[in-house]
Amino acid sequence: MAKAKSKVTAQNQISVPAEIRRKLGIVPGTVLEWEIGRGGATVRKAGGYTFKEMHKILFPDGPPPRKTLKELKDAVGDAIAEKYARR
Repeated sequence: MAKAKSKVTAQNQISVPAEIRRKLGIVPGTVLEWEIGRGGATVRKAGGYTFKEMHKILFPDGPPPRKTLKELKDAVGDAIAEKYARR
C-alpha cells in the first residue's frame, strides 16, 4: 500500500486522505492530536484509548482469573434473578 499524503494549503490547512478517515473513523468535528517527536510528528484521534491502555486501566494487576462457561452462565442467571426479583 502506498503512503497516504496530504499537502498544506496557502491557508496552512491539510486534508486527511479518505482512506485514513475511513480506517480511523474520522468525521467532521473529530479532534486530532499532534505530537512532535524525534524526526517527525504523530497525529491521532483525541480522546480515544488504545486497547492496551484500556486493558491496563481495567486490569492493573493483570488479567482476571478465567471462568468456565457454567460459571459465566450461573453469574448471568443470578444477576437477572436479582434484577427482576419482586420486592
